[in-house]
Amino acid sequence: MITPGQTLENPVREPILVLGGTGKTGRRVVERLRACGVPVRVGSRSADPPFDWDDRSTWATALNGTSAAYVSFFPDLAVPGAPEAVAALSAQAVDSGTRRLVLLSGRGEEEAQRAERVLQESQIAEWTVVRCSWFFQNFSESFWVESMLAGDVALPTEGVGEPFVDAEDIADVAVAALTQDGHAGQVYELTGPRLLTFAQAIDEIGQACGRRLRYAPISMEDFASALAEQHVPDDVIGLLRYLFGEVLDGRNASLADGVQRALGREPRDFGDYARRTAATGIWTPGTEGQPDTQEDRS
Repeated sequence: MITPGQTLENPVREPILVLGGTGKTGRRVVERLRACGVPVRVGSRSADPPFDWDDRSTWATALNGTSAAYVSFFPDLAVPGAPEAVAALSAQAVDSGTRRLVLLSGRGEEEAQRAERVLQESQIAEWTVVRCSWFFQNFSESFWVESMLAGDVALPTEGVGEPFVDAEDIADVAVAALTQDGHAGQVYELTGPRLLTFAQAIDEIGQACGRRLRYAPISMEDFASALAEQHVPDDVIGLLRYLFGEVLDGRNASLADGVQRALGREPRDFGDYARRTAATGIWTPGTEGQPDTQEDRS
């Protein structure tokens, strides 16, 4: 595992492109690479050079001169057209001389698995897939924070166990795959060490921050209506309807060993995340410095 300030055995001299470099996993990947002295190019519409998934004319310049790229597709690999976009990006990476791609993928999502196959069948020299589902940080770095602050959380799920994973673990695996040998051709399925229902996860958060948080399962229609009232974008609502309505059916209710295989250690536990995050005050009403919680799944 790479730690901040660590000198790499084989220093990376060419830039690494991090797509979604301001998102949940992307910014953590950027922080780790920079801490190790790796030159980084953040891929976003506001960067210089810019990268925009909807404007393919930006792709070549963003990839030019890079040795590797972390690929976090926006808004999610589950949306139609994502596999085609990954195919086009892979081809552009080959043309640009980029040798290594690390793809953030979704566990139990048919479109995401299609995107994985596209990457695996491309001409890219080295590929790695980092496959995971719900992040711990969905509870602290998304619009869910508003419900947590109010003390009432209502979601369209009940009783299904989910192996929530820490975005810190995702970033550690991604950075290892981007900078070290031995990860090419691997599909790392990442989970936390325990299955938790959403109700159990929220209860653990409540215990960590010393508050009583109430969880209630609701219908999909009521959930979508509540999101619309919070001004959540329509495409995000559609994605969440798919994830809660189809993917969260028990298909992911098992643990995997991707963190152990990639890093040689156990994954971080949800309870530790809850206590660490509660100490920041993010779930405590009236705390100053509440972050921007606009949804970003990358």
